[in-house]
Amino acid sequence: MSDMKAQGVKLAEKRSKAVSVLFFVGFVFVLSTLFYRPVTLSLSWHAPWLSPYAHLAFHCASIEAISSSEFLARQTELSRTLFDLNATAYIAEPGASSQFFGNFSKSQWSLSERPLLLVISANSGSGFSDEMASNVQPMVTILTPKFEATRARLLPVAAASGQVRYIEWAEEADPYAVLLADLPSSDLFKPRTIFVDNSVRKFIVDGLLHASDQAEKSSSSGVVVLSAPPAITQMRERKSKAEIQILRCVNEATLLAIREVHKGLYPGIRESQARSMMASALGAAGLKDGGCLTLFGENAALPHGSGTDRTLGSQDFALFDCTASLHGYFSDITRTVAVDPDNIPAKHLEIWQLVQSAQTRALAEATNGTLASRVDAAARNFLQEKGYGEFFTHRLGHGIGLEVHEEPYLRGGNNDIIRIGHTFSDEPGIYIEGKVGVRLEDCFYINEDGVGIYLTEEVGGPSKAPWRP
Repeated sequence: MSDMKAQGVKLAEKRSKAVSVLFFVGFVFVLSTLFYRPVTLSLSWHAPWLSPYAHLAFHCASIEAISSSEFLARQTELSRTLFDLNATAYIAEPGASSQFFGNFSKSQWSLSERPLLLVISANSGSGFSDEMASNVQPMVTILTPKFEATRARLLPVAAASGQVRYIEWAEEADPYAVLLADLPSSDLFKPRTIFVDNSVRKFIVDGLLHASDQAEKSSSSGVVVLSAPPAITQMRERKSKAEIQILRCVNEATLLAIREVHKGLYPGIRESQARSMMASALGAAGLKDGGCLTLFGENAALPHGSGTDRTLGSQDFALFDCTASLHGYFSDITRTVAVDPDNIPAKHLEIWQLVQSAQTRALAEATNGTLASRVDAAARNFLQEKGYGEFFTHRLGHGIGLEVHEEPYLRGGNNDIIRIGHTFSDEPGIYIEGKVGVRLEDCFYINEDGVGIYLTEEVGGPSKAPWRP
């Protein structure tokens, strides 16, 4: 009986300790919420559920990555484009294009001096002929260093046939010669043409060119190495429904994170503290590669300034330019916010409202069939009329997707035509150095009706006021 009592006492002591720990954690959480976030942020590193931003994790939880069937469609379109252009293959390094066509990027394979290349070639099964054009299928090949072959086979490479070919090159071999010797040959395409993605590093292009010259000297089979033409590079520009869905959610989650952090701002907070809060919020939302340019007061007058860890004054604007990724697709949101609207100088509020109006005018101009330069002009001309044209010092916007900045660009002199499925940032700004800087940025897409729609429309869209981001 005494043993049972002893065990009961020990059990009671354990329960008491557990309750004490839970009470202490709750007490610390309440205090850090009331008197600011540093302790909470530290705890959330080890226990994400303690983060004041934990609820953001649910926003994109149901959004799926690009399906295998969509990768198949992309590779098939690419291979048939190669056939139409009398080309043998397309080559890309780990990056946005390899992510688009092959489901892996620099996040899975860092670039080094040893090339690992994605090669997609047009394969008809038994040579080429005009009648076979509609039956062309993609063949996916990975060129890998031999000693890294096992790791290369672990990459999540998408392949139309379900099979990936691996070409291994030894340290003493010329990887480019090994690759060219393995490329499909045909009587239809002579000399063979290979297209290289425009982001491939120069030494790889030089290596391919040298190997091509050597091959031509030793045999009658020449190889022409060219940059990928618009017919290929533009495949990434116009987004599918699945891509739009991912882009919509990552931009929504980024905006929701900014709104949460805005609630925690106060006069005296430092840029570094606010930047840490943003990183925590983006991470809590389940986004990757998250970060924000955070600038207070006159620091925001330098569009891409690094800040000075300035404290936020009651009369200051705070500028947050944030990006993060979901399934490889990026957000890009900028908000210029205020803590106390009653203390913001009237002139600064006027500037904020002009930037907001310029952003609205640009979106209205962005329709299917419009020149990209006209969208830039819509915002720029408005600010010029209001006397602030000289303070809008950068282009209006850029394409966005698997890269934060990608083609096409909304800038003067760009005669690219906007089409359904294009995605852009819309980010006018006014920057008066030493005084004030204001930028508002929201990304949008061109819907099936040919109209520009903000990706954040379903969570309230663009900023309504400096205190309503």
